Amino acid sequence: MKPILLSWSSGKDSAWSLHVLRQRAEYEVVGLLTTFNDVADRVAMHAVRRELVERQAAGTGLPLWGVPLPWPCSNEQYESVMAQTYAKTAAEGIEGVAFGDLFLEDVRAYREKQMRNTGLQPIFPVWGLPTHALAQEMIAGGMRAKLTCIDTGKLDGSFVGRDFDEALLAALPGEVDPCGERGEFHSFVYAGPMLHTVLPVSVGETVVRDQFVFADLIAS
Repeated sequence: MKPILLSWSSGKDSAWSLHVLRQRAEYEVVGLLTTFNDVADRVAMHAVRRELVERQAAGTGLPLWGVPLPWPCSNEQYESVMAQTYAKTAAEGIEGVAFGDLFLEDVRAYREKQMRNTGLQPIFPVWGLPTHALAQEMIAGGMRAKLTCIDTGKLDGSFVGRDFDEALLAALPGEVDPCGERGEFHSFVYAGPMLHTVLPVSVGETVVRDQFVFADLIAS
């Protein structure tokens, strides 16, 4: 099997990608690659505390490859940091990086461009799966997650902190993707078939920044 890393946001799509990859014989996920805001020490956009991501990684049985990003971080700085990260990854004998992207062609094209000439294969294990059916499959499969970030330009902020479950899917407006693929929401997975333990978390303070609402999750 080819050794690969998995781009790990702490959310449901990357977590489900791990579950899918582990059912295949082609790849062996050997680490989780996560970018952190170096000032806040949280996952970019998801705003999840590093401590929780470390517990998640321990729950998967995989090492966490944390990548610090400066704040503020320009796109040029981001690309420079990732180029260095990919060079280190390839030098360690790893052959690819998997992503939990679902259908945004521009995002996939950007990742493929970033990885060109790195010696690494970009892998998209859940690409093209119908998102409503996928969301239901995740929930039926025992995955549990909390919504950590809401883009209020696309979804009402009252959804922040809610569980990703059947009740949530039923309550989402029709124009919102059930997996939040257009950035409507981000999540943190605390249970599921990709974890060998349940991570007890509670919803702490709610923070509003510009058009985004964040729920500060706390290990409980």
